[in-house]
Amino acid sequence: MLMRILKEHLAPYKPQIGVVVALQFVGTMAALYLPSLNADIIDRGVAQGDTGYIIRTGGMMLAVSLLQILCSAGAVYVGARTAMAFGRDLRREIFHRVGSYSSREVYALGAPSLITRNTNDVQQVQMLVLMTFTMMVAAPIMMVGGVLMAMREDLGLSWLLVVSVPVLFASVGFVISRMVPGFRLMQTRIDGVNRILREQITGIRVVRAFVREPYETSRFGTANDDLTDVAVRTGRWMATMFPTVMLILNVSSVAVLWFGGHRVDAGEMQIGALTAFLSYLVQILMAVMMSTFMLMMVPRASVCADRVAEVFDTSSSVLPPLEPVTDLVGRGELDFRDVEFSYPGADAPVLRDLSFEARPGQTTAVIGSTGAGKTTLVNLVPRLFDVTAGEVYVDGVDVRDLDQEVLWSKLGLVPQKAFLFSGTVASNLRYGKPDATEEEMWWALEVAQARDFVEAMPEQLDAPIAQGGTNVSGGQRQRLAIARAVIRRPEIYLFDDSFSALDLATDARLRAALAPVTTDATVVIVAQRVSTIIDADQILVLEDGEVVGRGRHDELLETCETYQEIVRSQLTAEEAA
Repeated sequence: MLMRILKEHLAPYKPQIGVVVALQFVGTMAALYLPSLNADIIDRGVAQGDTGYIIRTGGMMLAVSLLQILCSAGAVYVGARTAMAFGRDLRREIFHRVGSYSSREVYALGAPSLITRNTNDVQQVQMLVLMTFTMMVAAPIMMVGGVLMAMREDLGLSWLLVVSVPVLFASVGFVISRMVPGFRLMQTRIDGVNRILREQITGIRVVRAFVREPYETSRFGTANDDLTDVAVRTGRWMATMFPTVMLILNVSSVAVLWFGGHRVDAGEMQIGALTAFLSYLVQILMAVMMSTFMLMMVPRASVCADRVAEVFDTSSSVLPPLEPVTDLVGRGELDFRDVEFSYPGADAPVLRDLSFEARPGQTTAVIGSTGAGKTTLVNLVPRLFDVTAGEVYVDGVDVRDLDQEVLWSKLGLVPQKAFLFSGTVASNLRYGKPDATEEEMWWALEVAQARDFVEAMPEQLDAPIAQGGTNVSGGQRQRLAIARAVIRRPEIYLFDDSFSALDLATDARLRAALAPVTTDATVVIVAQRVSTIIDADQILVLEDGEVVGRGRHDELLETCETYQEIVRSQLTAEEAA
């Protein structure tokens, strides 16, 4: 998976990669040339007392060093920009991919895991690319070039390379083989920490209300300790890497000086050649060390790449139509025909044999016990899920054949959990209509019975809203969400238990204000409270995913036992009548 992601997402940057390789090649060759020049200075300049040769060769060394510096700096600059661009592209593609998911895929992968994949996992792969450009490209050139240059200086000591390089590779390979499982487990443990932390931040009010801080602290501590244990265990193996490399490097250097000294004493080798051979050995082993440093990063980056690839390989269960319908004739007619829906792995369908019609100018209400399938019914209209059997029609066209932008432009959805985005009151309202004027926003707030508390805020329309709307009450959050749907003047309104946090008086005023606004629109209201839907033109009573009652309030009081039970649990006999 790692190679696939690198191949696909680095393809646009082939020219930049070519520049990096060329610069690293020139810089590395310059670095390999310097010990040879130094050997010449010792053997031909210092040993023979030729000051002019020392000055000329020294000047050449300065020029070669300057070339090496310029090439290395240029390679790092171009490589860093390319790696950062690669990470940017990868994060953008993951973001757009997740944006195409239905709720089913988001639930399956998990929101905390998706966040980790788009941040930490991408960063690990991006860091691998950066280190490859800055270190790994030069390492094989340095290794091969160093071996050739060392053999050029003296073949008699070359057997030391045959011993030291394989020993270094074997030692580092053993350490890395112990680190791979730890890196894989670490990413899973990071997901767990993120999940618990996200739950605790989101539900901080519940935690405090039930005095569960000690329990939540313990739960986070357990997850954090699990991550720490894996990280420490993996870190211990990682800590042995560099001491092992330095031990082999120093032992090899001592061996070169020992055996090389005997060769110099026997007149089989010059002192300058010995110095150059030692420099080349250090360069070769440093190249191996750079390679092993990269190999340390590869296992973790590979695990992260697998998780990123899983996002790309997960296809949305809600697919856009091949030939989408973009022109609709109608004003929001909604039809459910023999609809059935089952969640993956469920023993029984959530909805079955569901058929009804909702027409403009009418209010269709859906009521039933918890788990009856009311929210699922609403989610099928905007295609948050797709039906597993039957059809959902908008203006006579199956929603699966409609262009998604056209479908969504007809809908005004107020979800069961009213969610507001961080920003201001105005920015949240403009989610419904981006070009909304102040007059339109105040009008929508007035319809939603939210104008009074917005006017009471010092900044009014520019009043800040925290992420999720946590700095306003539940009822205020619901009213702002309703205003966001009203401001776009859709043809179909979908209210998914959107009045539950409102008191009865505010609920009644809001429904009265909505009536003239929705005169020509189709309105579907999911509710738990009978008082919210008592005036609906059509009430559907759901039980275990099936319609067990259909009609107006007074009709259902006489014909539907389930509805009668709901009414008796909420209203007195006089109120019901």
